[in-house]
Amino acid sequence: MNCCALFLNPMTTISIFSITITKSLRFKTQYSHRQSSISANLCISKNQSSVHHDSLRVLEWDKLCDSVASFAGTSFGREATKEQLWSLNQTYEESLRLLEETNAAVEMNKHGGCSLDFRGIDVVLVKSAIQHARRSLPLDGNEAMAVAALLQVCENLQLNLKAAIKEDADWYRRFMPLTEEIMGFVINRSLVKLILQVIDEDGSVKDSASSTLKRSRDQVRMLERKIYNLMDSLIRSEKNEASLLEVSNVDGRWCIKSGADQLTDVKGLLLSSGSGRGSIVEPLSAIPLNDELQQARASVAKAEADVLSMLTEKMQMDLSEIEKLLNSIIQLDVVNARATYGLSFGGTCPDLFLPEGNDSSTSVAYLSGNKNSNASFPIKREWTLYLPKAYHPLLLQQHRQNLQKARKDVSNATSEIRRKQQGEIMARKGEKDIDLPSLDMQVTVLEQAHPVPVDFFVNHKTRVVVITGPNTGGKTICLKTVGLAAMMAKSGLHVLASESVKIPWFDAVFADIGDEQSLSQSLSTFSGHLKQINDIQSHSTSQSLVLLDEVGAGTNPLEGAALGMSLLESLAETGVLLTIATTHHGELKTLKYSNDTFENACMEFDDVNLKPTFKILWGVPGRSNAINIAEKLGVPTIIVDNARDLYGSASAEIDEVITDMERLKQDFKEYLEEAQHHMMLSKDLYENLLVARRKIMEHGTGQRLRKMREISEAAAMARSILHKKARQLRASAIQSSQPSPADKSQHIFAINGQQTMAEYTEPPMAYKSASFLEDIKQSQSEKSQLPKVGDMVYVSSLGRKGTVLRLEPSKDEIVVQTGNMKLKLKLTDIGK
Repeated sequence: MNCCALFLNPMTTISIFSITITKSLRFKTQYSHRQSSISANLCISKNQSSVHHDSLRVLEWDKLCDSVASFAGTSFGREATKEQLWSLNQTYEESLRLLEETNAAVEMNKHGGCSLDFRGIDVVLVKSAIQHARRSLPLDGNEAMAVAALLQVCENLQLNLKAAIKEDADWYRRFMPLTEEIMGFVINRSLVKLILQVIDEDGSVKDSASSTLKRSRDQVRMLERKIYNLMDSLIRSEKNEASLLEVSNVDGRWCIKSGADQLTDVKGLLLSSGSGRGSIVEPLSAIPLNDELQQARASVAKAEADVLSMLTEKMQMDLSEIEKLLNSIIQLDVVNARATYGLSFGGTCPDLFLPEGNDSSTSVAYLSGNKNSNASFPIKREWTLYLPKAYHPLLLQQHRQNLQKARKDVSNATSEIRRKQQGEIMARKGEKDIDLPSLDMQVTVLEQAHPVPVDFFVNHKTRVVVITGPNTGGKTICLKTVGLAAMMAKSGLHVLASESVKIPWFDAVFADIGDEQSLSQSLSTFSGHLKQINDIQSHSTSQSLVLLDEVGAGTNPLEGAALGMSLLESLAETGVLLTIATTHHGELKTLKYSNDTFENACMEFDDVNLKPTFKILWGVPGRSNAINIAEKLGVPTIIVDNARDLYGSASAEIDEVITDMERLKQDFKEYLEEAQHHMMLSKDLYENLLVARRKIMEHGTGQRLRKMREISEAAAMARSILHKKARQLRASAIQSSQPSPADKSQHIFAINGQQTMAEYTEPPMAYKSASFLEDIKQSQSEKSQLPKVGDMVYVSSLGRKGTVLRLEPSKDEIVVQTGNMKLKLKLTDIGK
């Protein structure tokens, strides 16, 4: 099947080239498989496509796409990355698949052994080689080497993947779906070997490629030496020492060139001459050698062409597989660009879900970096949007670039100062001295001025969020951060946030941000905004995200506020999944108190330092700070007081209420943090107590075992001593006298009696233990004094008496009733 891969980017030109595909692969985002999605893009209505692209333009999505594409290793990979990110019609399932691919590439990068770095492949030359082979045209040597490099990279990637899986079989699952794609590579190793045998690293055909080529090149070298010697002798034989002669090559023929306005005595064919230019003469004696050299060179060219034609024929046998490998490498390059971008800027995999009420077989499928924690959905979610500590990607990129530049300036300045001190370079007159401390200070300032992350927590009941706050307070940046995060998650990119995020899948992100004045359409700023908002409302659905900056601005404040309120209520009623709007109109703050689908938020302002903190306060409407700022900046009191009077006492009271709400919210936050801190301390103390308890129990058990072992050893030693003494007594008695048989028997009887009495009267040390004897006595007394059913006993743990209901001596348990309670206790827990 033949199809065309087309890179579509509204900000760039379109390039088309033909690629052959023989079968469909599971890896569905193949570089050459985008024809269907591209056709769908082209079928979008002109108006709808326009509003989509206008929204992405004001969000600066094109700059983000360029940033991601810069992480691709090949030129085709960079273009394919932009094309994929600019695709506006991904389904929810396709977005999940893109995230799976990105997660797999992240795992491969973290593994380290399976690199997806394809910068060593010249895809342009590989594509040219494929086109030449398809047309049966001889390959160029550089094209052949590019094909060999492609095959070698694919082979190394496949071998490294197999080695990783052999080391740990779990890598097969963690690298999916890229595992199947890489394992499916079909590589002709004999073709690689053949190319390396006949083509040199610089793309030239080796002498050893064929015997004919070697003979022809040897002949060329021999003829060139002959001609050189001939030319050298001709020049030396010239009698005129003042003449300037040199050897020149014209169209492959060796000639002698004389200086300007000089004549030469060399006989030959005059190839060119002119006033002030000298003349070029091919000596008669060199003509036969030049002719022979031309023929030898033609033989070399033919032998090289034969070798390259042979390589072309070999390549044609595996042309489809080579083309598939090229497609796979380009798409893997796209996936790796997404993964490397996320790793470079500290992104996290979003939990992408479909909101409730949207039917899909995988309606709220979960996807994160931890694939073992897949939840079973659908579940009821607390948040429509959970975006903690999210960064604006372009601000983060700009800050990194500025910091890198500042550090580079410090490094260069340090090197230059060192070279001046060593005398390698001289200071130029009038040149200013390098201010190294100032450069170091710039680095320090940039390191401390890190971009501030924003928190977006939108409850599942909320459909419209109204954000208020001062100018330059960060409202617009917040809108762009949310919009870019939604598009990144949908396009398979990790979201730049410090914690795990939960984002609904939006079918489209619409935005009206900035000055939309259109001179070409004779539209004012206000009219431009209204036209864009009207288009947004026409194309938004129940799965859309709508971002509106400064609703109702650009006209009379009262009319603008009324229009803004009506617009936001309309968006809430029509079922748009989420609308986030910024405004300066205080009337829009009141919508929350009449409609549960509205939520207020404001940008925090530092009243002490008179500057915004760029943090969002949720549930709190913003208040005016203009008069307070004017007062702190030293504006005359009479003007400030007059302004407060004109502003109105009611408005001032509202601001006071808002101030109290902010204070209460801040106090609540502090108390909550303090409670969490104490809870963590309590948890640590509890864990320490458990550890101490376990150690005490282990110590007690160890002490008991040690005492029992000591007692047992002492008893064994005492028993051994007694037996030894008894044997000594018997032996001494026998040796001292030899009594009569009767006396002997009596004596033996007496001795045995003494031994027996000694054994019974001298028990082992273990039984001499006072505690052991007391335990035995106590046990005997307890067994003889067990209570009976119906007896009254004292329950020590309750401090009350109870009646015995049942007795189980074998289990050492007793059932007692005290009042309305029946208790099963140990016999040791009761008394009389």
